[in-house]
Amino acid sequence: MTDRYAVIGNPIAHSKSPLIHAAFAAATGQDLEYGRILGDLTDFPGEVRRFLNKGGRGLNVTVPFKERAWELADELSPRATLAGAVNTLIRLPDGRLRGDNTDGVGLVRDLGSNHGFDFRGRRVLLVGAGGAAKGLLEPLLETGVAELVIANRTIGRALALATLGETLSAEQGWERGRVRGVGLHELKGDGFDLILNATSAGLEGSVPELPAGCLALGGWTYDLLYGEGPTPFCRWGRDHGATRFLDGLGMLVEQAAESFWLWRALRPDTAPVIAGLRDGSLKPPTTS
Repeated sequence: MTDRYAVIGNPIAHSKSPLIHAAFAAATGQDLEYGRILGDLTDFPGEVRRFLNKGGRGLNVTVPFKERAWELADELSPRATLAGAVNTLIRLPDGRLRGDNTDGVGLVRDLGSNHGFDFRGRRVLLVGAGGAAKGLLEPLLETGVAELVIANRTIGRALALATLGETLSAEQGWERGRVRGVGLHELKGDGFDLILNATSAGLEGSVPELPAGCLALGGWTYDLLYGEGPTPFCRWGRDHGATRFLDGLGMLVEQAAESFWLWRALRPDTAPVIAGLRDGSLKPPTTS
């Protein structure tokens, strides 16, 4: 019997998740189908219930439902608890729902495994303190960065996220004093080894206002957004001398691979999927 999965969001027509998971299934020999659900903005729990009642095994969750999925889940992984958002719902054998968040591990694997970035001892600037940034906090600290500075236009949100990072470090027995929050306007030319853009500024064609000298010699930039061409923040990185200026397409595939693992206990090879999305050669499977 074919297992059913889907991604739910609103809007959803643009989602590459069905293409990605179809490629994973074909490569690993898994009998599953993966669709899109245009979620009802007023009845997210009902949408999930109807999918599960039709035999659904799991869901990926995208905007604007990640926080609602967090509330709906019967149990949460530690990383989802910390993030306050869920992007993966797993139907357990007893029918309950477990929520997880794979975004942060997706970013770390893309940068570390796919591009060879070594986080240990590096100074990292995280721009933005919203839900996307919150999901990155634990995976970034776990890599052994020397310092994580969280900068946000509203300083209170940056300070709150930094406090959460210090609390997490204490709980996990990690080095304390590595996380601090600042207002975006307080940044100086601190020379960060990696700048992560977790804001939505690129959707409006703009970039966060960062001072000259913010990027260290040989530093990298990474935009969580992706598009058909270089994002505005990728162009910013290129224009400011970044050694690598990357977008979030690899993160998208890596977080999907982590969801696939949670559902199927198999880790697909992500490299051909990322390459196929980049060059347009990845196509939906044909049915006979």
